[in-house]
Amino acid sequence: MTEISVRVLDEEHWSDYKDVRLRALTESPEAFVASVEEEKEYPESRWRDRMNRSRRLLAERDGAVVGVASIGQERYVEEGVAELFGLWVAPEQRGAGVARRLMEAAAQQARKDEMKHIVYWVGTDNGRAVAFASSFGFRPTDSRRPMRIRGVDTDEDAEETAMVLPLGSSGGTPTNL
Repeated sequence: MTEISVRVLDEEHWSDYKDVRLRALTESPEAFVASVEEEKEYPESRWRDRMNRSRRLLAERDGAVVGVASIGQERYVEEGVAELFGLWVAPEQRGAGVARRLMEAAAQQARKDEMKHIVYWVGTDNGRAVAFASSFGFRPTDSRRPMRIRGVDTDEDAEETAMVLPLGSSGGTPTNL
């Protein structure tokens, strides 16, 4: 297999992000808060605004988009905490290292942006995602929140847990999770 490359998109690449985001929402609606029906109606200005709020990472292999993730400042926690969200890998690429490359690129970008921690919210019943995040160095916390997924019937008791990756020598866990 060829190498996986990851690039950080800028505002001018909003349509690349839109394409993969709508693909992800269509293929894995249960994994996202938003719905494809809602987001496909967004105007260009909203997509451009999203590009400026968070870093959008695009994974490619052989010129084809195979995954996406976003990393941005966690606004509910103390300064210096980034949140990883919107991670998606094309089904035919799962288990082939795409998610790991996206995580590596996200951690590298967070360090570059002088973040001290990355928070990644994972469904408590998603053992595969918890194991993957743990293998990368994320550690579970006691922080939980209800799962919020629009347009998909879910268990009303479904919840997510915050997993934290300390960057550099910061150690510890953010205090306001």
